[in-house]
Amino acid sequence: MTTQSATLDRTFHALADPTRRTIVRSLSEGERGIVELAAPFEISLAAVSKHVRVLESAGLVHREVRGRDHRCRLCPQPMAAVTQWLQHYEQLWSDSLSAMDELLQEEPTPGASQKGQADGFR
Repeated sequence: MTTQSATLDRTFHALADPTRRTIVRSLSEGERGIVELAAPFEISLAAVSKHVRVLESAGLVHREVRGRDHRCRLCPQPMAAVTQWLQHYEQLWSDSLSAMDELLQEEPTPGASQKGQADGFR
């Protein structure tokens, strides 16, 4: 397995959970403590801390312990690899949609020729 593949696997795994995605979104607005990150959830601080550990192992979060306070900040570098990977497929989707659009533009609209014929008989 390549390093990029391992990074993608860890990042997708970390982002697969809706709680962790919410944590990432919160951290995108700035540094937060575990208590702040836990506020929107009805789960324990220990459970939030476990979610943060998964994000840390993916390289998405850096945690700094300041006394009893655990401060977390987002590290977006692993998401750059995901973005690069997705761009390949975005181009494929875009090309496919463009080809389908061209085909639809070439085909006559159903009923268009019948309308013209009906108008000619009046």
